[in-house]
Amino acid sequence: MSDTPVKQQSTAAFYGQAVASFAVALGATAIGIFSLQADAWVRAFLAIAVLYLVTSAFTLSKVVRDRQEAGQIVQRVDQARLEKLLAEHDPLQKL
Repeated sequence: MSDTPVKQQSTAAFYGQAVASFAVALGATAIGIFSLQADAWVRAFLAIAVLYLVTSAFTLSKVVRDRQEAGQIVQRVDQARLEKLLAEHDPLQKL
């Protein structure tokens, strides 16, 4: 009656594709900013904005992951309590 969830793991190819995609996007953005025909302070502002966006995205993904993992733990505790109650219940016992 116990359903143990299968831990989902990313394949090496998926991980490699994610890292490569991130590197290409960050590199293309950096090249675009530094090739821009604008003052140095404008390019510096855009570079800081990109760095802030990247760190915010990492933080958001960590928060979402942590919240999902916490939800799984609560569900497992609730499932264990239910299984304990069902195991201790005797329907033929007199009240």
